[in-house]
Amino acid sequence: MMRGMYSSATGMYAQELYIDMIANNLANVNTSGFKKSRIEFQDLLYETLRNAGPPNSQGVVSPIELQIGHGTRPVAVQKLFNQGTLVNTYNPLDLAVKGDGFFQVTQVDGTMAYTRDGSFKLSAEGKIVTSDGYTLEPELIIPQDATEVSISADGTVSVLMQGENSSEEIGQIELVRFINPAALTNMGQNVFRANENSGDPIIGTPGLEGLGTLEQGYVEQSNVEVVEEMVNMIAAQRAYEINSKAIRTAHDMLSIANNLVR
Repeated sequence: MMRGMYSSATGMYAQELYIDMIANNLANVNTSGFKKSRIEFQDLLYETLRNAGPPNSQGVVSPIELQIGHGTRPVAVQKLFNQGTLVNTYNPLDLAVKGDGFFQVTQVDGTMAYTRDGSFKLSAEGKIVTSDGYTLEPELIIPQDATEVSISADGTVSVLMQGENSSEEIGQIELVRFINPAALTNMGQNVFRANENSGDPIIGTPGLEGLGTLEQGYVEQSNVEVVEEMVNMIAAQRAYEINSKAIRTAHDMLSIANNLVR
């Protein structure tokens, strides 16, 4: 069997995964806080047909080796955490992180998760929660008779109570950053979980210790660039097509060899 058939098969499989990743990016073009992915490939083992080195019987020295590769494989899909566009929603509970950092939320099972999606809501108890009901940490409760909620760039939360002329501070929103955010585990529902490769969460006040600031009344949009993804899709489609043609060509060559005795 010709090596090219196996090598091209690995190329087709790699482009299938590339298209899967592009499709996921495009599907989430309107997902708040979504971060696009980039796939990375590596070449496979090489077969050495002739070594470089000492002279042969005729005294000729081969300056380089004769090596044939055996295709490619996908090795990683990396999240790119560049800033998405901030869109004004005029909702006082919507928050966008301008810069580095994640919101902390507590999931139903009590574990901590992290998100860039600041589309927050109020629960029946007045807690600030995500669209899936995950509680923002540290927990904040908005009083029932509050007529206005103000959140400053450093995360200070103040409310104006009914019948009052001045605001009252009720808490502080914290942000979290990671040494290696690209290693965070995607959990769906716009949240991530930390792991040993991402490092421990570094908790701090927005605007300090390398953390971004908060923008009240804004939501961060997906950082997916549709035109860029469309170009990548065309390139992946052409690479898939070329690899399939290489398999077809190898098949035709084998057919010619098989028919030599006829």
